[in-house]
Amino acid sequence: MPNEVAHNLLSWASEIDAGTIEQAARTARLPFVSGHVALMPDAHIGIGATVGSVIPTEGAIIPAAVGVDIGCGMIATETTLTAADLPDTLDALMPLVERRIPAGVGKGHADRAVDRALGELGLPYTDLTPKQETTVATQFGTLGSGNHFVEVCLDERDRVWTVLHSGSRGIGNQLATRHIVGAKKLMKRGLIGLEDPDLAYFSQGTPEFDAYIEDMLWSQRYAMASRARMDRVLVEALFRVVGKGARVRTINCHHNFTQMETHHGAELWITRKGAIKADRGDEGVIPGSMGTRSYIVRGLGNPASYNSCSHGAGRRMSRGQARRELSATSLTEAMRGRTWNANRAAALVDEHPEAYKPIDQVMADQKDLVEIQHTLRQVFNYKG
Repeated sequence: MPNEVAHNLLSWASEIDAGTIEQAARTARLPFVSGHVALMPDAHIGIGATVGSVIPTEGAIIPAAVGVDIGCGMIATETTLTAADLPDTLDALMPLVERRIPAGVGKGHADRAVDRALGELGLPYTDLTPKQETTVATQFGTLGSGNHFVEVCLDERDRVWTVLHSGSRGIGNQLATRHIVGAKKLMKRGLIGLEDPDLAYFSQGTPEFDAYIEDMLWSQRYAMASRARMDRVLVEALFRVVGKGARVRTINCHHNFTQMETHHGAELWITRKGAIKADRGDEGVIPGSMGTRSYIVRGLGNPASYNSCSHGAGRRMSRGQARRELSATSLTEAMRGRTWNANRAAALVDEHPEAYKPIDQVMADQKDLVEIQHTLRQVFNYKG
């Protein structure tokens, strides 16, 4: 159940620091915020707006609240396979995934062959340079870096799932950054003072607002289609290693996005920065951190959260702090029994499970937001 941790600010987080509350309270004080800001159980400090926040606005949108990875989200596929169908080790899957789903900063496919799904998307509103058009093509269907990942998991029935986390890649970042800079310039020209410059906004009815919306919606479509492509090749690779298998269902959901919705009788822009839509019956994917559980959930449609829930475990340490205080040895111990990028343990310390909030507590904090359908445990993990 939520607590009012500051004026116009409700929080579902049992673990939350003062800096996160202070940052979210600045957002809640903006004059065009219509209703309270909702903090999910995984809330933590972000750039401008808080990660794990749901922001209702009327007549304006904050580009930095959507963030630079527009449309980032999760895709999960349930298969007909069970644990008994899997080989003793999934080592043979790793090189297939590495080859078919490039990962890392700026990484793309070797050629510019245009996927049919990409061709159907067209290009964004903003004119792209030839280099950016190349980025759009080569990075479509690639993972990225940071906390993006590919997993193979088993649920409580020992049914096999694939799970993947990714967003709109370099082009989404570039478009978002362009609009964030543009919004800051508008604030400066209009002599509009803000508690945080990263809360710069566009007012509805202006050309800048319309341009941002078009680019944002395109980036969301790009991210969702890119995840779908990666999911397809991931499942095909798994079935190749196992020698059989079929799909049962797929869930593909954003957690960095905004859209117009009706809440409390008003048409509002609902921005979810690190939160997923959890209206009654909505299916979603909430991942834990490396080595911990993930969850397939169904929304309960809680109006106080604007029909939203958390997008993951949420960081409790910055990446720098994690690298200083945690070790490759303890990460290796946490990943015991799983196929993973063990040769990159030192580089992945900032994704250590201890750098995140306990996912089980996050799920307990939001029992009024979602119900758990399936609990997944990792047997394979490939990181960006």
